[in-house]
Amino acid sequence: MRYFKMNRAFVVIVFVVLFCALFLHVNFEPKTFEKLVNVDAVVSLIKEEGLSILKRVDPPSGYKRVAYPKGSFQDYLRNYKLKPFGAKVINYDNTEYFWQYGHIGVLDIFVPENGLQQCADALIRVRSEYLWDTNRKEDIGFNFTSGHYCSWIQYANGFRPKINGNKVAFYKTASINHSKENFYKYLNLIFMYSGTWSLYNELPKVELAKDLKIGDMLIKGGLPGHIVIICDEVVNSKGDKLFLLVQGNTPAQSVHLVKNLEYPNISPWYKLEKDAVISVSNYTFASSKFVRFK
Repeated sequence: MRYFKMNRAFVVIVFVVLFCALFLHVNFEPKTFEKLVNVDAVVSLIKEEGLSILKRVDPPSGYKRVAYPKGSFQDYLRNYKLKPFGAKVINYDNTEYFWQYGHIGVLDIFVPENGLQQCADALIRVRSEYLWDTNRKEDIGFNFTSGHYCSWIQYANGFRPKINGNKVAFYKTASINHSKENFYKYLNLIFMYSGTWSLYNELPKVELAKDLKIGDMLIKGGLPGHIVIICDEVVNSKGDKLFLLVQGNTPAQSVHLVKNLEYPNISPWYKLEKDAVISVSNYTFASSKFVRFK
């Protein structure tokens, strides 16, 4: 009887070991885009000395960057300044974010201590600062989750929202102030009442993946949801495109350039497809949708 029990235990142990080995092989073996990249020639695409998105990451073999006009939003994002390589993702309260393995760069963007600048807010800020810096201040404006539009010019002229549930009305209760300091107070208001849900409902949809460009966003509109922005784009001779992605997150934290953990042979580049399952650092978009700033 003891001999039988020992053999049965041995069989169980062997079965468990084989099952675990099979599970690890099936679930964690690195995936590849054989048709996109020559996997036998994969080299590191990350340049640690680079202090901008453009300088930090090289295109994969056979790809080249898509050209955009100097001064465009696309050019602005591609050349965004990065902190030195190895910079950590920091929460709004100056603590380190618990997951430090999903990024290859941190954008040089200050994270306010109020905790409001989360995933959608970080991208709203980047877009708004671009419009400010290019003298397009009249184009700065976003919908609240309620659907009510709030523009920077309206805010600068002293109008403030009175919010009662889903009802919003604007009244002139402050003096005219077009300063940069007041601009950031406006952004805090937007951060409080806007998010992925409002952006998904407000912004134009990009229906075809082949039409994606720098500045477009992969979004899951929800409460909560998530959103990332395309910050660079490359193409090969067949027209296949790959993209770099930037995200903020919840809790409010450093805006960062993400790795591609699912396809490490092309990381940090991503192949994007509508309705596909796309894993981005520590979030998975179950059915990818894309939007574009107006």
